[in-house]
Amino acid sequence: MTIDHNILGYLAKEESFSDKAFIVKEGSGGHWVYVIIEGKVKVKKNTPKGLVTIDALKEGDIFGEMVLWQSGQEARTASVIADGPVKVGVLDSEQLLRDYETISPRLKSLLRSLIMRLDNTTKKAVVMAVQAREK
Repeated sequence: MTIDHNILGYLAKEESFSDKAFIVKEGSGGHWVYVIIEGKVKVKKNTPKGLVTIDALKEGDIFGEMVLWQSGQEARTASVIADGPVKVGVLDSEQLLRDYETISPRLKSLLRSLIMRLDNTTKKAVVMAVQAREK
């Protein structure tokens, strides 16, 4: 998969991580958005049954966006851990927000709705993963 050149236009810097390194820790602060340039990561949530994998991402996938678009939300909602060596691009959050402010209120509303749906889907996936572990 190649990374969309429009996304690369937001690239502020690149970072590399070794296998099993935490790129993002659930509950930590931060406002960076990432794109995977090389490698794979696993998205994990803390649950009463321990850490559960809720997604696997690969080159071109974006993560860390939830904190940026949900006003008042400063804590990361999941951990992202390298699944082998990985290189990520850190996107310029300030430029993303400036561009976001230029779009119409209707489109902003649509984007907020999609982000809330993603958040709800993630919560459902966690419940399903925990239930599967119990069986």
